[in-house]
Amino acid sequence: MGVEGAAVQDQDSKASAAPVVEKQDMAPESEPAPSWFTPKRLLMIFCVINMINYVDRGAIASNGVNGSPRVCGGVCSHGSGIQGEFDLTNFKDGVISSAFMVGLLVASPIFASLAKSFNPFRLIGVGLSVWTFAAAGCGISVDFWSITACRMLVGVGEASFISLAAPFIDDNAPVTQRTAWLGIFYMCIPTGVALGYVYGGWVGNSFGWRYAFFGEAILMLPFAILGFVMKPLQMKGFAPAGSKSSETNAIQVEVITTDKDVPGSNHSLNKPSSSGLQRFWQDMKSLLLEKIYVINVLGYIAYNFVIGAYSYWGPKAGYSIYHMSNADLLFGGITIVGGIVGTLAGGFILDRINSTIPNAFKLLSTATFFGAIFCFSAFCFKNLYAFIVFFLIGEILVFATQGPVNFVCLHTVKPSLRPLSMAMSTVSIHVFGDVPSSPLVGVMQDRINNWRTSALILTSILFLASGIWFIGIFIPSVDRYNEDSEHPVERSNTRPLLEEATASGQLV
Repeated sequence: MGVEGAAVQDQDSKASAAPVVEKQDMAPESEPAPSWFTPKRLLMIFCVINMINYVDRGAIASNGVNGSPRVCGGVCSHGSGIQGEFDLTNFKDGVISSAFMVGLLVASPIFASLAKSFNPFRLIGVGLSVWTFAAAGCGISVDFWSITACRMLVGVGEASFISLAAPFIDDNAPVTQRTAWLGIFYMCIPTGVALGYVYGGWVGNSFGWRYAFFGEAILMLPFAILGFVMKPLQMKGFAPAGSKSSETNAIQVEVITTDKDVPGSNHSLNKPSSSGLQRFWQDMKSLLLEKIYVINVLGYIAYNFVIGAYSYWGPKAGYSIYHMSNADLLFGGITIVGGIVGTLAGGFILDRINSTIPNAFKLLSTATFFGAIFCFSAFCFKNLYAFIVFFLIGEILVFATQGPVNFVCLHTVKPSLRPLSMAMSTVSIHVFGDVPSSPLVGVMQDRINNWRTSALILTSILFLASGIWFIGIFIPSVDRYNEDSEHPVERSNTRPLLEEATASGQLV
């Protein structure tokens, strides 16, 4: 208290300022950060977790895991995989594939809101633990209802990671490589789905579909444990939750260094200003009033409407139009190449042309427009090889949006709203995008009975996405990455969030 009193009475005095700095430097010594846990390794860990999430998506859709229904035509076949063992109709089979969306959509905003009261890194550990047990539960399920419930819990676990990982990555990425790092992270989506097809087919056909889920649980378990055993990381814009006394002392010394911080800090750290639910609605109102954020999400919804239907109906359409004997493998190959090249290229290009919000919209609208042209042209060709070339180029251009679109989501809101912005973006693109697109395209195909026409109509929606993002170029925008948050005390700790140990040469 003596040091604090001296700091308040004479803030301009260097003699009183020196002890303040010394106390701040001494506080973290009681709990040193592991030098191994550097920003690049954080990115690597999050990429692996994201890939396992999407391996699960691909695996449950693979023939080896999903299987085929029982058929009775004189002689009854037992079917295979989940559909055959539980004797599911195509409708129930579709419910299982998309059930995780229920948990994801419900839990995403909840985890984003809890990040204001609990350490975000610990929330990820909780979510991944739920994911691990739910995946194992899928492997021991006994009927349609039990596996459906487990799939919903898989979505709950994934929600904690999806809404919080991107802000962590953006906090720790080098300033000139933020979009590239986000691009690397989101590159794991198409890569994971493609690997899931291969993994599910091999494990399901060799050992049985249940072992595919057991394998996923084993792969995710170390990362769930990591969320609890590693030193909790702080996110930009959030005050430490459940901090130790030494950390609290450091915060108090930082707060009293200026007169204007004293009342605000005492209010934010010692008594909540509103209930959790009221605060959530206030944050939602702030998001909806952010025009740039709304335009970005609207374009993302139209984009995801097409991509979701491509991933579900693409192989079937390709088989019907071009009579491909290996449509699954071919579309998987196009997706993984287009996803990796396009996602990485989009992130690196935005960093090169200066990662600003207007530049992000320019890249989003341009890449999507030309990607739509190539994809639309691909379905016009009757020659299979011409289709492959044009569709691959189109996919590369379309996937170039992944880094920029999430960059805009993170940088149009103040730091404390970033988890909620990512959560609501995820909820929106699924609720209004890929969830309804697959059945709607199925209904359209039932009516016109022509896959080429259905594919062309679907692809044309990419032009709508491009147009929406084009509007974003002309709306005044402010990058709020460095905007003062509701917890200004955190300004001294936000760079870097992880102890990089640069001086000792331990940064990799």
